[in-house]
Amino acid sequence: MKQLVTTYSLEMLSRDELRPAHPPALALEIHPVVRPSPELSRFFYTAVGGDYYWIDRLSWTYAQWLDYLGRPEVETWIGSHAGVLVGYFELERQAEDAVEIVYFGLLPQWIGRGLGGALLTAAIERAWQSGARRVWVHTCSLDGPAALANYQARGFRQFREETAEVDLPDSPPGPWPGSERRI
Repeated sequence: MKQLVTTYSLEMLSRDELRPAHPPALALEIHPVVRPSPELSRFFYTAVGGDYYWIDRLSWTYAQWLDYLGRPEVETWIGSHAGVLVGYFELERQAEDAVEIVYFGLLPQWIGRGLGGALLTAAIERAWQSGARRVWVHTCSLDGPAALANYQARGFRQFREETAEVDLPDSPPGPWPGSERRI
């Protein structure tokens, strides 16, 4: 089906622009994935994005995932609570000391529990720690309803908005084939 999708590009040009989220009521631990793990990254990609038409990487082979994740510019971090995975973020260092938050999100059962702002704060702080002069992200009208507001609440400012007609499946793929849409 054809659908109009609006993409919002946002940036932060100074560490001082970060407005950290309040500490969550639930303890959140955040750790880097120190070895490229296509299985883990694909799990998060489908589990977080399956209800939001994250489909660009679904056709990637194991080798493509491994090649991408093995690049020194790419970092994956996971968030957990009491030993249970809650979400992740993926950062990519780019030209001119920019760092993009390429993917970010919570597993569906953790949305609305006050962890999104804290995980996003950690992603932004890690980007600045890596020597960034600019941190940026994009989201779109297909993403979770709180995504854009969370980015703006943390201090990101919009620098571009584009609307285009895209061809999408009739419904999001869900986290695995045959799963029910939960949103």
